[in-house]
Amino acid sequence: MHHRHRAGVVHPRRAALAVALAVAVAASGCDLLTTEAPDPGEVFDGPVDGLTAAELAAFVRGDREFGRPFAPSEGLGPIFNNVSCAACHSADGRGRIENALTRFSIGLDPALELGGPQIQDKAIPGAEAERLPAGVQVSVRLPPPVFGVGLIEAIPEATILALTDSLDTDGDGISGRPNWVTPPDFVPADEPGGGPEPRLGRFSRKAQVASILHQVAGAYHQDMGITSDFLPVENRNPLASRATEAADRVADPEIPAGTVRAVVNYVRLLAPPAPGADSPPRRQGAALFGSLGCARCHVPVLQTGPNPVAALANQPVRLYSDLLLHDMGDGLADNRPDGSASGSEWRTAPLWGLRLMRRFLNGDAFLLHDGRARSIEEAILLHGGEAQTARDGFAALGPDARAAVLDFVGSR
Repeated sequence: MHHRHRAGVVHPRRAALAVALAVAVAASGCDLLTTEAPDPGEVFDGPVDGLTAAELAAFVRGDREFGRPFAPSEGLGPIFNNVSCAACHSADGRGRIENALTRFSIGLDPALELGGPQIQDKAIPGAEAERLPAGVQVSVRLPPPVFGVGLIEAIPEATILALTDSLDTDGDGISGRPNWVTPPDFVPADEPGGGPEPRLGRFSRKAQVASILHQVAGAYHQDMGITSDFLPVENRNPLASRATEAADRVADPEIPAGTVRAVVNYVRLLAPPAPGADSPPRRQGAALFGSLGCARCHVPVLQTGPNPVAALANQPVRLYSDLLLHDMGDGLADNRPDGSASGSEWRTAPLWGLRLMRRFLNGDAFLLHDGRARSIEEAILLHGGEAQTARDGFAALGPDARAAVLDFVGSR
């Protein structure tokens, strides 16, 4: 299987394969050494269990496309943010702060929307990268993990909607609500999250994306400047002194629909990592997590329904999210509406994968939508709005109890 060197981190399975190959070549006359790849639950880029041979083949093809770096001669740009999917998502997990995207917020001249919803801060030779216009507020967005999105896609809408309480009828101060979004025309009705009617958003920071196809095609177009059959027109820089499109001499569309769909299949079949081993302190932390009210938004388990991919059907999804919007207060507000989400609302961030986060980020942690929190404790203490009561309860805990909560959350 093809694996990548991402964001300065050597992927352990790739390293294991490299060592095994070197040993095989040099083994003549020496004792044979062996090495093992990490367990599937210890990585972010392994497939879900139970795939058919055809599904595994599709996974491998998509893996290759996900890691493929583009050059200007292959259509990169003319303006872009990075050269590949893998370059932003460290080992298919969350990105580093230097890979964060800058999205326009309020104060934008409508004419500047021609440049798209985010700033492309790099350009190929002959083109001009975008610059932030004066007086425009922005929203910094950290690349989110891509593992487990097929399981999220497979959760029935009814399961998520059953958790809504937009009017806070139970009086607990928490009023999760769905983000209903209209899919773009290129997402067909037979695609999950597609069609002409508003659909439940469940992906991206504000749940403003309803389908994996939309997410992937948009990432090619916005992040890499790669046109496809779905989005065949290049981005342009409306403030450039010369037309940016002329610098890109590769015919559009630059990749076919099959390439986009290969990556859709790949991320759809990515497995989430396993949580850490249970222990008495973690059980105490889990109990406190529930009693503080954290689990009212970070719902521990949701269930998938029937699915064409048998491995995704009727499975528990231990993501610790209700996938709904919550007002997180002024401190975390970015003042950018997305779909029906306001400038202070965010989709509950899943907690799965936190156990392995630092392993694939060179020992660092970047949490919350903009990566400002450098530890789980800091992220909790920055919560506000609907999470204020839970945040204050956590802050009031004694050292041992607080450590138990942090150990539990960090083991997910």
